[in-house]
Amino acid sequence: MALVNSKKMFEQAYKNGYAIGAFNVNNMEIVQGITEACKEANAPVILQVSKGARAYANHTYLVKLVEAAVAECPEIPIVLHLDHGPDFETCKSCIDGGFTSVMIDGSHLPFEENIELTKKVVEYAHARGVTVEGELGTLAGIEDDVKVEHGAESYTKPEEVIEFVTRTGVDSLAIAIGTSHGAYKFKPEQCTRNEEGILVPPALRFDILEAVSEKLPGFPIVLHGSSSVPQEYVKMVNENGGKMPDAIGVPEEQLRKAAGLSVCKINIDSDLRLAMTGTIRKFFNEKPDKFDPREYLKPARANIKEIVKHKLINVLGCAGKADECK
Repeated sequence: MALVNSKKMFEQAYKNGYAIGAFNVNNMEIVQGITEACKEANAPVILQVSKGARAYANHTYLVKLVEAAVAECPEIPIVLHLDHGPDFETCKSCIDGGFTSVMIDGSHLPFEENIELTKKVVEYAHARGVTVEGELGTLAGIEDDVKVEHGAESYTKPEEVIEFVTRTGVDSLAIAIGTSHGAYKFKPEQCTRNEEGILVPPALRFDILEAVSEKLPGFPIVLHGSSSVPQEYVKMVNENGGKMPDAIGVPEEQLRKAAGLSVCKINIDSDLRLAMTGTIRKFFNEKPDKFDPREYLKPARANIKEIVKHKLINVLGCAGKADECK
């Protein structure tokens, strides 16, 4: 099947209490690992491209890689989505260039300016069958060109969401309830340690999510910065020359709870980066004589596939849901 937008996926996800995985892609191996996992799990998927990914890999290469995935995995519905579109021009370029969904991130702007910018993108996108994600509230952390210092983030204000959605016409809304971009989502002083000495982050603000859901019944909500930062890969990185002390993510059980509520899209990027980096570091450490990229990218791709499949089945709950999202 051809690329689809997110409309039907989100309708089914909301109705049936699961979330669609939105995974960031930068190269062939990441695209392959994600879509092969989705094919085996019979799961719908959103492949996200950031401004940084477009600068790194080139818009055309990324689109063609995703089109290849569609050809290789015709059984699963795939959305090609712009993550954190910074301005109208970038969103327009992606819409004109084959994307089926875009996010316009006006969360850093004053409320009225955010509405004005988001509405402009919505009008252009809807005329071309493309869905749009907006954002209210800001997340701390770093992801490509999105950088917000801890302490400068702001939770979404539930009292603003009805006006924002009504006036902009967006199809989904990213909100801030305590997730964060990158592998260092929480400072150690924000956390407690369990009996094994592992840092445990503070709980997400489900009260805000519930308040937003009450005001927007049936409306799909999005969580950014939702990697769980698997400690086995942090350990693999650190044992093979890396330095990632106190890297910590969002507990998976909290994400599963959110997926059972109104959250229909959960963004995951850092977990895939960790799987790839940890695998490659270990390979180089154990086999210093090797130099063929295929030899170290193959196990990296396999571990990306493994972690994505785990997310689909155990966290997002969207395994087996491909057919109902077509």
